[in-house]
Amino acid sequence: MSQQTVLVIDDERDIRELLTITLGRMDLLVDAVGTVTEARRALAERHYDLCFTDMRLPDGTGHEVVELIAAEHPDTPVAMITAYGNVDAAVNALKAGAFDFVSKPVDIQMLRRLVRTALRLAEEKRSGHAAAKPDGNERLIGESPAMQQVRSTIGKLARNQAPVYIAGESGVGKELVARLIHEQGPRASGPFVPVNCGAIPSELMESEFFGHRKGSFTGAVGDKEGLFQAAHGGTLFLDEVAELPLHMQVKLLRAIQEKAVRPIGAREEVPVDVRILSATHKNLAGLVEQGQFRQDLFYRINVIELRVPPLRERRGDVSLLANFVLRQLATKSGGATGKLLPAALQALEAYDFPGNVRELENILERAMAMCDGEQIDVSDLMLPQRAPRAQEPVAVMAAAAGIPAAVPAPIAASPSANGGLDDYISNLERTAIIKALEESRYNKTAAAKKLGITFRALRYKLKKLGID
Repeated sequence: MSQQTVLVIDDERDIRELLTITLGRMDLLVDAVGTVTEARRALAERHYDLCFTDMRLPDGTGHEVVELIAAEHPDTPVAMITAYGNVDAAVNALKAGAFDFVSKPVDIQMLRRLVRTALRLAEEKRSGHAAAKPDGNERLIGESPAMQQVRSTIGKLARNQAPVYIAGESGVGKELVARLIHEQGPRASGPFVPVNCGAIPSELMESEFFGHRKGSFTGAVGDKEGLFQAAHGGTLFLDEVAELPLHMQVKLLRAIQEKAVRPIGAREEVPVDVRILSATHKNLAGLVEQGQFRQDLFYRINVIELRVPPLRERRGDVSLLANFVLRQLATKSGGATGKLLPAALQALEAYDFPGNVRELENILERAMAMCDGEQIDVSDLMLPQRAPRAQEPVAVMAAAAGIPAAVPAPIAASPSANGGLDDYISNLERTAIIKALEESRYNKTAAAKKLGITFRALRYKLKKLGID
């Protein structure tokens, strides 16, 4: 195997010498230049496996170098060398296409980790292993233009180390998208650590994220590794990042910026090498305007934004998703795969799915328990009713609700002001079921027949409503 080569572009001689010596000890061949002009000449004469460039150069900027390499040498990862604490420069470099960044003064251990990760990526590209590696996108169900765009973006994001902010409503599959970015990138062999920021009590957050030393506080009976250390060499996925309290946002910003954490009770910081992916269903930019989320942290985690579309924006994927879910349910239960009747599929495709894919899964699991045999009809879906949109045919609304269009739904007393529609409907069901059980002397088979539903559907409703 030929010796791998690295191009260093920096007008400071000390930095060039430091990188040349450090990389040389890693058995790498190093070319060091001090200007953009010299860099252009070097790139035209030789292929490089990795490039480091300073931000400010005598005859240009590092951004010019990043853009040049991205356009003419896309297989060469490039890392920006920035001044200490210059977050804006680092973010801009990543947006321009840089693989990662290194802060001055250069931390040798961090530099070596970055080099190993970057060279692994370059080797995969050159050998074709990256293309041959399963991309896992078969789990991202859908052939709509919106989902094809998401797949394409995932492939691009997997190739660099830029922090990615995944935006989308609850239930659209933000964690799945984060896993795919991780699995298709050079960190795939490292850990993927997801954390729900809203599920950690505020007083425990610092210990959970950064770890602690034995005796640092009451109850600290031993050293504990934090989430950053657990994700070392891999990816840390911050789900519902908007739920972080302001005091933790400050600490998180420093950890991301400095690539180091200080466990509670420790005297020194611990270097960490993680890629940050984050997500929330909330409007993060709006929270910044309201002063509920730090603007500097927002820009640090939102280098690149990937929006995952809601299900109502890709209705053509509902059939594919529904059949996939039904196959999964059959595998889990060991039974036959359920089949949607045409009217049921039409009702699903007309429904808005405020809970998105997660709600679809819930609806189908319930329908499998309610249906007679393996055929799922509209009534088995039990879709919530909604007010019709302007000029929307009443027949479509009736079908979505499981009510025959020719038969008007019975008008009952209004729901209580203290309870929602779901509670109102549940109380009606409970009353009807109890009455049927009493009239049939608690013979469940007879009660189901009296109610006009299957025995399996009655058993499901008894469990759901808590009726013994």
